[in-house]
Amino acid sequence: QLQSKVLILTICAAGIGGTFQYGYNISIINAPTAYIQTFMNQTWLERTGVPLESNVLLLLWSLTVSAYPLGGLVGALVAGPMAIVVGRKMSLLLNNVFVITAALLSGFSRMAKSFEMIMLSRFFTGVNAGVSMNIQPMYLAESAPKKLRGAVALTSASFTALGLVLGQVVGLRELLGGEESWPFLLASNAVPALIQLSALPWFPESPRYLLIDRGDKESCISALQKLRGSSDLSAELEEMLAEQAAVKGQRAKNPWELFRNPALRWQVLSVVVLSSAMQLCGNDSMYFYAAYVFREAGIPQHKIPYVVIGTGSCELIASVTCNMIIDYAGRRPLLLGGYIFMAGWAVVFMVALSQQTQISWMPYLSMACIFAYILSFGIGPAGVTGVLPTEVFDQLSRPAAYMICGSLLWFNLFLVGTAFPFIVKSLGHFCYVPFLVVCVCTALYVGFFLPETKGKSFLEISEEFKKRNFKGRPHVGFYKGPEEIKSTVL
Repeated sequence: QLQSKVLILTICAAGIGGTFQYGYNISIINAPTAYIQTFMNQTWLERTGVPLESNVLLLLWSLTVSAYPLGGLVGALVAGPMAIVVGRKMSLLLNNVFVITAALLSGFSRMAKSFEMIMLSRFFTGVNAGVSMNIQPMYLAESAPKKLRGAVALTSASFTALGLVLGQVVGLRELLGGEESWPFLLASNAVPALIQLSALPWFPESPRYLLIDRGDKESCISALQKLRGSSDLSAELEEMLAEQAAVKGQRAKNPWELFRNPALRWQVLSVVVLSSAMQLCGNDSMYFYAAYVFREAGIPQHKIPYVVIGTGSCELIASVTCNMIIDYAGRRPLLLGGYIFMAGWAVVFMVALSQQTQISWMPYLSMACIFAYILSFGIGPAGVTGVLPTEVFDQLSRPAAYMICGSLLWFNLFLVGTAFPFIVKSLGHFCYVPFLVVCVCTALYVGFFLPETKGKSFLEISEEFKKRNFKGRPHVGFYKGPEEIKSTVL
């Protein structure tokens, strides 16, 4: 069917230059770590005549690494205004300017003998990832039919995992991970950007954005026809017109207005809890432990990068599986199951780490825990968290909600990255206790407070949250939806 092909191609065009870049840029920096540090030392030696002290070198490397989440935070904050002013699709296209600038900076850094260019490059790469992490799920969920909304928005997580794996593969010594080729490795993120710039302009803007934000009904119908083909659009258009009528006369909200609005109390709390938990659950720290555990299991040092690719592949397999089942299983079971399993594996992992040297088969159990933990994360929290802000907020609150969601995500990524080495130092084998507490608390919140959003229209979800926000209080009649629209002439 032509319309499903258009939707699939739209997903691919948005994904390749969108969340793919987030995963790809997280993993390509790992392979050339030692080479970049050597380059920093040599450059400093040439400039000043003295080599860098080890603690100063470590500080410079930490600044290079932390420039990425800092850029991500900036990207998350500018994504909201970009989505409102220039639209979802145009924001994704303009976003490639940041990553192409980053590619030029890192690609020419060795030639220019400037490690500062690498730091700046990582900052711009982070801005690109921050914008795409917010706008891509919004664009895709607004473009998808209701029955496929979860699966389509969740492709953002699949593209992140795909980027992670491809980054690990391209970073192998045999490809671009060697001493001579690391500037090309860091500049290779320009390729997905160029693919998106050549492909995405052919596909339509979000129909919801065109109708509700722009008030352009003709363009909305045209975009819907491209995405849905010749199928009957009247029911979907009715629902959009109902939402347009419900927000008529209002303007797009700011993040602080969401916190102050009692009608959005539970939505904001849900997004804050789940966005924070996504980074505070310890999944990224599993990658930190992977190389050590694999070495203890007797895998030769030169083979470890190939086994680490398996961890990224695990997340990819899990997110693709989640894609297939989210609109059947629902959002709550996947989130709940994911966090409960992660809590269980965290306990087993800590026991296995503490017995690593005593019992010969324990390193293999630790290895199994790493894969199981990453699978549990990928099957639920990794994807569903990014879908929820689209579903639980209306059109005018959605960009601000993603600004909150994205800011928390990047801040907590920075927090965990900074604090984890100290947690390991102080807690030793029991370093996963804080992550275990986060997983248990999040599972309890999802179990008791988060309503299911599967198969419901945006207005039905708003009505359900309205009941929770004003529990025990009579509230004014809420706009009931499509049946009140008398005419839907196309």
